Amino acid sequence: MKRVVVTGLGIISPIGNSIDEFYESLLNGKNGIGFITQFDTSDYTVKIAAEVKDFDPSQFMDKSAVRKTDLFVQYALASASQAVADSNILGNIDPQRFGVYYGSGIGGFTTMIKEHNNLLQRGNKRVSPMFIPKMISNMAAGEIAIAYNAKGPCISVSTACATGTTAVGEAYRAIAAGYADAIIAGGSEASVNEMAVAGFTNCMALTEVNDPDNASIPFDARRSGFVIGEGAGALVLEEYEHAVARGAKIYAEVIGYGSTCDAHHITAPDPEAVGSSKAISDAAETIREDDEIYINAHGTSTPLNDKTETLAIKKAFGDRVYDISISSTKSMTGHMLGAAGAAEAIASVLAINKSFIPPTIGYKQADPECDLNYTPNKAVKKNITAALSSSLGFGGHNACVAFRKVN
Repeated sequence: MKRVVVTGLGIISPIGNSIDEFYESLLNGKNGIGFITQFDTSDYTVKIAAEVKDFDPSQFMDKSAVRKTDLFVQYALASASQAVADSNILGNIDPQRFGVYYGSGIGGFTTMIKEHNNLLQRGNKRVSPMFIPKMISNMAAGEIAIAYNAKGPCISVSTACATGTTAVGEAYRAIAAGYADAIIAGGSEASVNEMAVAGFTNCMALTEVNDPDNASIPFDARRSGFVIGEGAGALVLEEYEHAVARGAKIYAEVIGYGSTCDAHHITAPDPEAVGSSKAISDAAETIREDDEIYINAHGTSTPLNDKTETLAIKKAFGDRVYDISISSTKSMTGHMLGAAGAAEAIASVLAINKSFIPPTIGYKQADPECDLNYTPNKAVKKNITAALSSSLGFGGHNACVAFRKVN
């Protein structure tokens, strides 16, 4: 098996549209949640979300491309553009050995709503000819591959809330097995819209607490549901020797990946945490006794997820668990759905690279069933040598990816 490293990062998020801004926001515990601006919430129970702010797609693509793409693809291209530039990979790789593993939990949801309204109000002849290519969820991966002449493996991942983590993990496996020299991996989502908020509210997934500072509060006893977010994250993963040979900057090494399914329920996690703990254990196989560990938890702020994930971490690490630093950056970004795992993998890499633990902000009231070190409210400076990012998705999808500091 070949070694795999991270050589580029890119982010579009509710707390920053560049890696530097994202890092500073994590370090300072910035809250990206606010009242929804993208549609009128007068008749909605839920009125808050973690929206991307000040996003200008023309910085990353021409006006014609903007018109022909859904917002989730625009976010994806923007994150990939940053990661590719950061890695300096272009011109230093065989296009046939350059791949894309990039996904979305939902795809072009806003385009679907717009064109459905066109159909009902104006007739079938007025449905846009760009409807299908704007809506289908594989188009983020396809557009990225086209933009960067990546002619190697191109796979669109959709494992609900675990999408970003699955994409990074499967890209790691592909490079480790020799199928590519580098892969742009990640996930994107743009689903802060009328239909998504109504649907998630009615399936009792979203919190109805319309106070941005007390809504997304992972592991807190007052938690009552997640806050929907949006954005995109991209990582350039590269075979170690290939990266070294071209003098690439290396953020961290990818050292493990676990992927399982609860096979239990369409939305609720298995309360025994059998599958989720195995995904974490599989990713952590090469963690050393002397590693200083950080776990970026899925931490959605839902009653079931947080206690189940706490149990999963305990099962995976045993007596060592109380020495591990944990946090949920969803306390700041909300739940970015298919983009969450990618953004949180980036946060994990930054934790290693910048020697700090991002906080779980808004934490006030301890829950006896969630009794680990969740890094409440303030970032902590710490020399992290290994980090894991875990995700638990609707449908029972579990994924976890592990990173190590490269000396």
